[in-house]
Amino acid sequence: MKRVPEFKTDAQAAAFLEQDLSDLDFNQFKPMRFEIAQKDAVLNMRLPSVLLDAVRAKAKAKGIPYTRYVRMLLETDLQRGR
Repeated sequence: MKRVPEFKTDAQAAAFLEQDLSDLDFNQFKPMRFEIAQKDAVLNMRLPSVLLDAVRAKAKAKGIPYTRYVRMLLETDLQRGR
């Protein structure tokens, strides 16, 4: 199975996509959510530093910015409440 290499330029990525990718190992990919809605409101809140550190650590472990992680937590909780 073929893995996707690291690309330094868009041209390298485009050249990679020109070949037969039928033997590409898709297990190396992980699902990603796309955020399409415009973010036009701002939330400013004070938290205990221990809590913020824990949020940042959890977001880092998931490989996403901590603000996106907080937004995901809010969205998930609101969806559950339906």
